[in-house]
Amino acid sequence: MTLQRIDNVGIVVEDLDAAIAFFTELGMEVEGTAEIEGLFADQAVGLQGVRSHIAMMRTPDGHGKLELAQYHSPAATGDGSHPLPPNTLGLHRVMFAVDDIDDTIARLRPHGAELLGEVARYEDIYRLCYLRGPSGIILALAEEIS
Repeated sequence: MTLQRIDNVGIVVEDLDAAIAFFTELGMEVEGTAEIEGLFADQAVGLQGVRSHIAMMRTPDGHGKLELAQYHSPAATGDGSHPLPPNTLGLHRVMFAVDDIDDTIARLRPHGAELLGEVARYEDIYRLCYLRGPSGIILALAEEIS
């Protein structure tokens, strides 16, 4: 038995509509939405009384997917008022390849995106940056230098 693929990365968000708008502006597409609740959800997640609303977002090539989840019950933990730094143990960030990093940042700023540092150049290969998106999510953007 071998690993087949990464199916998706799940991210818990405070405001699902705002997160959908943010990732849509980034260039992802909504593949579908659903209300998740019931015994199967409780068993799979390991919580009791799960009631959440999810949106599956996909990259234009159809290979990369994010599952955005807003928990109604039990309530999500943490209030996002103390955003974690990029070197926190656990999920570090999600990186996206973009055609124009400056344009992407400009389009995401009205949706709450904030640069964590600045756009940096890695040799003559990439322009890179980290930014914070909805619910404190850290994204990395990479623009290949041609």
